[in-house]
Amino acid sequence: MPETPVFASAAVAAPHHLAAKAGQSVLAQGGNAIEAMAAMAATIAVVYPHMNGIGGDGFWLVREPGGRVRGIEACGPAGSLATIARYREKEYEAIPARGPDAAVTVAGAVGGWRLALDLARALGGRMPLPTLLADAIRHARDGVPVSPSEARYVPKELDALHDQPGFADAFLDAGKPYAAGAVRRLPALAATLDQLAHAGLDDFYRGDIAREIAADLERLDAPVTRADLKAYAPRERAPLSLRRRDAVLYNFPPPTQGLAALIILGLFDRLKIARPETTAHYHGLIEATKRAFAVRDRFVTDYDRLDGDPSRFLEPGFLDAQAAQIDMRRAASLPLRNPGEGDTVWMGAIDGSGLAVSYIQSIYWEYGSGVVLPKTGIHWQNRGTSFSLDPKAVNPLEPGRRPFHTLIPALAAFDDGRVMSYGSMGGDGQPQFQAQIFSRYADYRMGVADAVDAPRLLYGRTWGAESLSVKVEDRFDPACIAALRAMGHEIEELGGAYIDSLGHAGMLVRHPGNGRIEATHDPRSDGGAEGL
Repeated sequence: MPETPVFASAAVAAPHHLAAKAGQSVLAQGGNAIEAMAAMAATIAVVYPHMNGIGGDGFWLVREPGGRVRGIEACGPAGSLATIARYREKEYEAIPARGPDAAVTVAGAVGGWRLALDLARALGGRMPLPTLLADAIRHARDGVPVSPSEARYVPKELDALHDQPGFADAFLDAGKPYAAGAVRRLPALAATLDQLAHAGLDDFYRGDIAREIAADLERLDAPVTRADLKAYAPRERAPLSLRRRDAVLYNFPPPTQGLAALIILGLFDRLKIARPETTAHYHGLIEATKRAFAVRDRFVTDYDRLDGDPSRFLEPGFLDAQAAQIDMRRAASLPLRNPGEGDTVWMGAIDGSGLAVSYIQSIYWEYGSGVVLPKTGIHWQNRGTSFSLDPKAVNPLEPGRRPFHTLIPALAAFDDGRVMSYGSMGGDGQPQFQAQIFSRYADYRMGVADAVDAPRLLYGRTWGAESLSVKVEDRFDPACIAALRAMGHEIEELGGAYIDSLGHAGMLVRHPGNGRIEATHDPRSDGGAEGL
């Protein structure tokens, strides 16, 4: 069984080792957890570009030492030219997944960094921005070896991706994907990050960088304009919370699926499943997921367009009634919409004061829209593909509307004083993976590293797979798999011990009294934990 790294006073966890090193360096220089995360966010955007970038979005949960939990929503809305009529005139039946017409929304991640660093300064942070971005700039300028994760990914719609403007120059080596270990440089992105470091992060939306971004997007006939960039601002959002056993769990409100993550854990708690890694354990998680997704799919949309308070779905009465409908002998058949796919990074940080951060950053599909803007080297997200061209849909396309997001950072505060930062990448899998690693740690007393290492399952579609099956790694007990099939579950064995599409998860737990921190990141990723 894997050993959990333990740190005396502060720690970070990330899916790429260079991002974790960047966070550790900031902590060692006296920076706080938010500042460490900003450095990690910039670095991971350079070294893990198939999963995220500064042309994407981000969401923050921050727990202050006194216990207050804040959320930062850094997701951009659809551009002012992003109308259903525009896409119908172009004879689209749906928003395309790749290309300039997939670059539908403003990129919010950098705005989120700025708002988070404002909070960091209010909490005593003093690290200058050039220091925080130094590692990212150096890695983009000098180059870094391509990660094994990136090299083994086979993106969806591969030919369309490779044909997008600027993609080949940035991400292909003589027309082919870079091999693992080959050094790749991103000089235009390095220059952009250097400009942001010295002009300030707001330059992305209202300065020289904004001008270059807007000019490139206009040349490509994308629907985001300079006025859209100028109008963008990240927002603080109060997180959703759920009291569960001996802890309060926090997750992000709409337009994310954080509500589903809390519903799954609320329902699973009510099933009172005594033993882990059993048929009942897996069945309970799957059935709780089905009901959580049914709520998510009919309710979650832009926060400003919600039909009521999402917290009502976390009330004991609602969860009791839903749990009572779960048959522990048979699989339920509930229709699901086409779920969200996506490649993402989750990272966590906790410092010596107890300040804890859970952060997630994404460009949606691998490499996003595939469009790399020539002047800035930014590859732009395709998050807007989650909009519908049906005006009666839950999330119809319209200018200024936020898209549905799979991105969900998570935190938990235990009654005994422990604080947990945790999360995962993986599109629709994120709430499921969160439930699996949290319940293994909190309910069944598995160690931090064991909870993250243990085999995972996923109900529904995920990256590269169209079937609505229960997908499993091959470390599950064959008797449990047979029993699940007998209960009516369609089981799809993926044929590997550690499968990328079943998440790159991480977890940090700070203990009261001595302040030590257990921290780990997924063996499925290219990262780990670092600290002091």
